[in-house]
Amino acid sequence: MLWELLLVFMKVGLVSFGGGYAVITLIQREVSEKGWMGSGAFQEIVSLAGMAPGSIATNTATLIGYSKAGLGGAIAATVGIILPSLIIVICIAVFFLKLQSNDWVRSSFYGLRPIVTGLILYAAVHFAFSGQSGSWLSWTMAGSLLICGGCLVLVAKYKMHPFAVILLSAVAGIVIF
Repeated sequence: MLWELLLVFMKVGLVSFGGGYAVITLIQREVSEKGWMGSGAFQEIVSLAGMAPGSIATNTATLIGYSKAGLGGAIAATVGIILPSLIIVICIAVFFLKLQSNDWVRSSFYGLRPIVTGLILYAAVHFAFSGQSGSWLSWTMAGSLLICGGCLVLVAKYKMHPFAVILLSAVAGIVIF
């Protein structure tokens, strides 16, 4: 199990462009294909991982590894998701000064931006609508959209600290649901 966790999360870590939220969907696919956990358990882990300090992808991998194989599983999954990025960053750092002015390299980074944005949006929509029973237009969804809109206004318009918004949304969830 430890080797399997290491290899699965190395595969995820190898293609994790754009940060943790961009690969949540890939992690979910890998976890569900392996039969390691259902959608509800995965959502709980992602929610917990998002509230903890650090990368959500790393935190998710750690929690999945721990749930499957204890402390050894947590270590294997964490090393698996971090190791490819570490190796790539070290290799790029060696050659970056020579490559940073290359038009192809610069253009490829611009080309990755829309893909990363799309992956993050897909993960957000998929996460929001998965686990909904029946119609997507329900009181639960209306409450979730209300909380989401309120958080957006508090952060964008009133420049409220994200930690305060997280606490307020947790309280709103308790009150509404």
